Amino acid sequence: MSNQTAPSPWKSLVELPANVWHSIFRNPLPSSDLGRASTSFTNFFLHLHPVKVHRNSLKASYTLGLGLISFFLFFILVVTGVLLMFYYVPSTTQAYDRMLDLRGTVAFGIFLRNMHRWSAHGMVAIVFLHMCRVFLTGSYKPPREFNWVLGVLLLLVTLFMSFTGYLLPWDQLAFWAITVGTSIAGYAPVFGKQIKFILLGDSTVGQEALLRFYVLHVAVLPAILSLLAAIHFWRIRKDGGLSRPAEEDALPAEMAEVQIVQGPAVVMATSAAAVNAAKPVLQKRHYGIQGLVRGPFTKVGNVPDRSVSPGRIFLWRSL
Repeated sequence: MSNQTAPSPWKSLVELPANVWHSIFRNPLPSSDLGRASTSFTNFFLHLHPVKVHRNSLKASYTLGLGLISFFLFFILVVTGVLLMFYYVPSTTQAYDRMLDLRGTVAFGIFLRNMHRWSAHGMVAIVFLHMCRVFLTGSYKPPREFNWVLGVLLLLVTLFMSFTGYLLPWDQLAFWAITVGTSIAGYAPVFGKQIKFILLGDSTVGQEALLRFYVLHVAVLPAILSLLAAIHFWRIRKDGGLSRPAEEDALPAEMAEVQIVQGPAVVMATSAAAVNAAKPVLQKRHYGIQGLVRGPFTKVGNVPDRSVSPGRIFLWRSL
């Protein structure tokens, strides 16, 4: 027979908030690198971010935060788009009237519509500028070629989302813009007429076209964009974080200490000439097909430790 007695209900009630807190936050506030790493690994939201990042990633002048700005604009589009869906009807007889209701009847309707519209324009511009930044800084070079291709696909999906959303107000501007756009697509070689029919569902812009553009705009394209964006962020982690100039990872000549093996003797050298002589020692290893998933590995001693803990990082600088 055990001598342990069951805790009283009052004691259990008093300890309930603390138990709930510790079930969510399993570690106390960290005060060391090991503690920060443990907290990051056991927290659902924190584990999405690296435990440490390179100092160059904190420079706002390098990335300009364009990637994260694009993500936040997409988040605003999702929120405002869901709210607009409560009032919008994809029908040629009701769509334009619902737009008028949003403008003059629905509380904050014009605010929601304008926020959605300007966020869409801003996302197209920011994604394009982000691609320009990546190109000008050489961030498309190995090992980031695959992520560059994903970025191009994200730009195309963003443009197509803007194009499909243009028809939904169902006014004269939207009608003729889609008429011209789909007519241009119809002149594509070989499959032009088929592409135009797939987009419109008919030979002219009408109810079928409005319904198809609505489904593409609110369901198909956002799902594709979300999937590509998730893979895009994942590849940034696997490719060693944000790209940076080569000199950021170079060993300073006056501080480098290289171990050179010369037969039975081991020489510790600190000069730039010795670093060049030891280049074969510092070459990156290859890990076969697993490198496609794991990305480059950190070579201890091959690059200076210029990483910082995430406690010193602003979220907008992480992309």
